Amino acid sequence: MLILVACVSVFIGVKDISITDIFHPDDEEMLILTVSRIPRTLSLILAGIGLSISGLILQQITQNKFVSPTTAGTLDAAKLGLLIAFLWMPQSGLLNRALMAFVFTFAASLVFLNITDRIRYRNIIFVPLVGIIFGNILSSVTSFFAYRYNIVQNVNAWLVGDFSSVLKGNYEVLFFSVPAILVTYLYANRFTVAGMGEAFSKNLGLNYRQVVNTGLFCVSLTVSVVVITVGVIPFLGLVVPNIISLVYGDNLRKTLPYTALFGALFLLVCDIAGRLVMFPFEVPIGVVVGIAGGVLFLILLFRKR
Repeated sequence: MLILVACVSVFIGVKDISITDIFHPDDEEMLILTVSRIPRTLSLILAGIGLSISGLILQQITQNKFVSPTTAGTLDAAKLGLLIAFLWMPQSGLLNRALMAFVFTFAASLVFLNITDRIRYRNIIFVPLVGIIFGNILSSVTSFFAYRYNIVQNVNAWLVGDFSSVLKGNYEVLFFSVPAILVTYLYANRFTVAGMGEAFSKNLGLNYRQVVNTGLFCVSLTVSVVVITVGVIPFLGLVVPNIISLVYGDNLRKTLPYTALFGALFLLVCDIAGRLVMFPFEVPIGVVVGIAGGVLFLILLFRKR
């Protein structure tokens, strides 16, 4: 189904390209396919896989199904890092901006884990609420600096999740998430054990802090390259791992491939919907995923209650 939807995504756009044109494309059609359509589809797949797996890792590490890059301040930290990169290094390239976003994201993840460790009553709803408050604080700092330097509108434009500007040459930084995804799969069993708690992990001889820091490194790297490339995509890392766990359980090594595939499929479907609902205009994917993910989040919330 993912392959089928990816093929459909390639053929949707203002310029009409049919399946038969693939075998005998003219110069204009070939340019559109290689510069815009194929890079966009690849970036959707990479972002969907990366954010879904990031949410799964965070949920495993914090032992809470409602923790994700959206509810742990991770996306907000990436936004702050990106803003600082624009202010301090206005002429910097994508790699330098991604590095700055990664540093802020990793630091914020460590702070969030430290906060959750100090919570005495770790209610399933209370922990993500703390993460949302933490994220709002980071977002407020971002808004303050944006207002201070008169770039509020620019910041809002940068950070709305949107794949319409993805072209050949400005999306390749997303491939840095591939090593993080591979490391996640190699550490899957360790993450599963770490999800049972620090004391239990140490009793089994697992270096708990090393495993947790490895997971945070993978999450921070993935989130930062996605934000720097396409902006903020909310709720994806929250709802996809929960849906997969309801069907396939909590064995990380077993659920990782399903989470990755369904995350990419979910993002592709939302992108296609955003392109078709006001065709030939386009609704940013951050809005579409925010609506769909918000509804699913409420369903999961009431289901847990």
